Amino acid sequence: MKLVFLMYLEEDDAALQDMLRSQKVTTWSRVTLEGHATGTLGWYGDVAPYPSRMVFSVMPAPQAEQLMEAVANCTSCQDKAHPLRALQVDVERAVSSGSAPFFAA
Repeated sequence: MKLVFLMYLEEDDAALQDMLRSQKVTTWSRVTLEGHATGTLGWYGDVAPYPSRMVFSVMPAPQAEQLMEAVANCTSCQDKAHPLRALQVDVERAVSSGSAPFFAA
């Protein structure tokens, strides 16, 4: 089982949702974030904050591998300076309350 985090600009939300559908990721959570980065030399030392989002989902390892490959091959980001980024981590244990499974296999 894997946990995948996807970070992207808010303006790429529709493209990201299309990718999740195409990869058959049906259960995920999304949070709104404020992105920060170091700027260039000049008046301001940092770039202005930009609206970002993060999606995360738990899924079987083969599905996570396919999603990571889809991210690596993605060309639909609006701003090439802010690509879609993905992190995949192992899940040691996951449980749900009640009798519902953590995710449908």
